[in-house]
Amino acid sequence: MHNDTDRSKMFSRRAMFLGGAKATLIGALAARMYYLQVMEADKYAMLAEDNRISIRLLAPPRGLILDRNGVAMAVNQHNYRVMVVAERSPSLDYTLDGLARIITIGDGERSRIHKEVRRRRSFVPVIVRENLTWEEVARIEVNASDLPGVVIDVGQSRHYPLESLGAHILGYVSAVSESDLTDDPLEELPGFRIGKGGVERIYDMALRGRHGTSSVEVNAVGRVIRELERREGEPGIDLNLTLDVRLQEYAAQRLGDESAAVVVMDIHTGAVLVLASTPSFDPNSFNRGLTVEEWKELSTDSRSPLSNKAIAGQFAPGSTFKMLTALAALEGRDITPEMRVFCPGHMQLGSIKFHCWKKEGHGAQDLISGIKNSCDVYFYEIARRTGFEKIAEMARRFGLGVPTGIDLPNEKSGLMPDKAWKRKALKQPWYPGETLVNAIGQGYVTATPLQLATMTARIANGGYAVVPHVARDPIVDKVVRPRGAPDWPGVGVSRQSLALIRKGMFGVSNEPGGTAYKARITQEGMWLSGKTGTAQVRRITMRERETGVKKNDQLPWKERDHALFVAYAPDHNPRYSIAVVVEHGGGGSAVAAPIARDIMIEVQKRDLARVAGNAGSGEPPPPSDLRRF
Repeated sequence: MHNDTDRSKMFSRRAMFLGGAKATLIGALAARMYYLQVMEADKYAMLAEDNRISIRLLAPPRGLILDRNGVAMAVNQHNYRVMVVAERSPSLDYTLDGLARIITIGDGERSRIHKEVRRRRSFVPVIVRENLTWEEVARIEVNASDLPGVVIDVGQSRHYPLESLGAHILGYVSAVSESDLTDDPLEELPGFRIGKGGVERIYDMALRGRHGTSSVEVNAVGRVIRELERREGEPGIDLNLTLDVRLQEYAAQRLGDESAAVVVMDIHTGAVLVLASTPSFDPNSFNRGLTVEEWKELSTDSRSPLSNKAIAGQFAPGSTFKMLTALAALEGRDITPEMRVFCPGHMQLGSIKFHCWKKEGHGAQDLISGIKNSCDVYFYEIARRTGFEKIAEMARRFGLGVPTGIDLPNEKSGLMPDKAWKRKALKQPWYPGETLVNAIGQGYVTATPLQLATMTARIANGGYAVVPHVARDPIVDKVVRPRGAPDWPGVGVSRQSLALIRKGMFGVSNEPGGTAYKARITQEGMWLSGKTGTAQVRRITMRERETGVKKNDQLPWKERDHALFVAYAPDHNPRYSIAVVVEHGGGGSAVAAPIARDIMIEVQKRDLARVAGNAGSGEPPPPSDLRRF
């Protein structure tokens, strides 16, 4: 009896202890629930709403790229793509096998699709192929009942309607790589593309626009139930270029299959009308994705179609450089225009002979005839008197040896050597013979076609340091200077010296005996003044000189001379400059000068048509700046 009483008391104490503990826990739970449901109700209601509503980014349309006359060079078009939803397909491989009978699906694509399906939720669509043709879309839709899980989606992709025409200026768009990431949330969108070359890259942020948003209601696992609100983003700006597509097309056709470059620019504003590099490539292929065969063909082509030779091709300027040698000698008062140098066909310096291009020589030459006949011996002598340091400094004033500053990526600076450069780069002193060789545009000197066009523009416009550009839209912070406005800084060369150089250039193209006389423009009012150049890419041995140097067409392509020609027109009222470089093309007078002549005729015809159009519309013609000295 006593034991039963003690057991009962012990049980009662335990029951009370357990009951109290339970009551405490229930009370704490109730208090916590009260706190969460009453005190924190607003906070958790907002969090629940955030879980229910998902904000998704919308990619805006990319801005168009237009030429100076409004011709579309880069547009957006519908991008039909086929996707697969894994949860709707009984077997992913079964669905892909059926789809492969309609469109091509490689082993690499299959592997990628499987990886993405494993990485994502089963209801999230995975892209199988993009940029489908309408015929492919139609075949897929017709066979939809036999393709469980397959859906067609419509987006936008970049399209270049002119294909290879202007490809080096435009560039292309491609998927965002890790090194391209910035703070723009658009870059996180699947399939979003950014500019990877040309103006597409330089003006990418302006072209891509600002993202929009879509508010959608989702369930607990993230599946979209419905769209609640949609706010479209701001489209990218339309970018207007200074290029003239018709002139660009004519220049490309005139160059044909040559590995070459042409630049035409307004000498007063710096607006580039033509910037052609051949051969070219189709930027659409980069947007849809290059095949292995396509990439191999492009990357192994000896004529380098992927390289923009107009701004990145670095060539010995040959005799087109002689005008700068003459300017340095004139400005340094090392010569006078009337000073004569006798050319017997070579010049002796120590034990070495430096030959003129004309084996029998030119006889007595002054400044004007030296330029007109491109006499090497004349320029050897004035370079010997002047020294190459002065010549190199003059060349830099006219844009050689430094980037021009054009609004395109990957511009090369060429090379303007001097004693300090050679000592640092080659650990060697400067030899007297190198002064002679470099003074005629050979040796270490290299320049791009754009630099040569800029050099010519500065000679023709009276010595103003005009800077070339390809974008004309002020929205992208590119100031277009009105033609004739003297707001470019001067290069520090006298008008008298420039007038003498221009007189020599006139003789090159318009006087009998001039090296480009056969390629002159005969139409009244369109005459051009120019300078030929032929740049050797190999040394001619003494044996070859004695036995006869082989003609260019008898040599392997890689050993042929480069053909160059620079000019401005019209001579009486300069407005445009041009530079033509034909890689391994042969002689400048025979190959490059006729190309430049034909292009400059078209340029001036187009200019006359614009002036006539303005007159007919009641608008005043554009002002001119004669700057004749």
